[in-house]
Amino acid sequence: MKFDTVIFDLDGTILDTLGDLRDSVNFALEKNGLPCRSTDEIRAFVGNGIRLLIERAVPLNTEKEVVDKCFADFKEHYKNNSANLTKPYDGVVDVLYRLKSKGVKLSVVSNKADFAVQPLVEKYFDGIFDFAVGEKEGVRRKPFPDSVLTAMHCLGAHKDTTAYVGDSEVDVETASNSAIPCIAVTWGFRDKQVLECLKPEYIIDNPEEIIKIIE
Repeated sequence: MKFDTVIFDLDGTILDTLGDLRDSVNFALEKNGLPCRSTDEIRAFVGNGIRLLIERAVPLNTEKEVVDKCFADFKEHYKNNSANLTKPYDGVVDVLYRLKSKGVKLSVVSNKADFAVQPLVEKYFDGIFDFAVGEKEGVRRKPFPDSVLTAMHCLGAHKDTTAYVGDSEVDVETASNSAIPCIAVTWGFRDKQVLECLKPEYIIDNPEEIIKIIE
């Protein structure tokens, strides 16, 4: 087997979270008298953590205290509304079970706040992943390799047999910074043309292709 460990991004890779992120962002914006954002705008804003998501969503030159209030309102709303519209992408759960049946070690490393990562992984992928971690205070988020390297250490994984699966420029850079190959998926939050320009080791259009790559 070429890879015995696979680390997955969460949003846009195994879970379609865009609708709930949009709704919580717009809840916070509306509550603070700011204009709402479209689904496409939210898609472009995600990938670098929820603080940057809010900073990108508010109008340019918004005062810091207003940004802080939007951020707090977003977190409070999202804690209770992160699974209203969210669902796994078609075919993902089946592929994960097949990987696990082959003895592949599986992990989630996300820039989503850890308070949301843990319940979402438990709800949609209960018992599948060996390790999952989201953004935590004091830990550098992706594209820094810190969380990926932590996951690899916890799993006893080696760089030459570990692959990273993600859907954005942040994920391609994270894999590169971690010295492991990236499998970029086209069904997530970035267009295929964007991914092609980033030159990841692999680009796939269907979760089934992960099986072929790791074997």
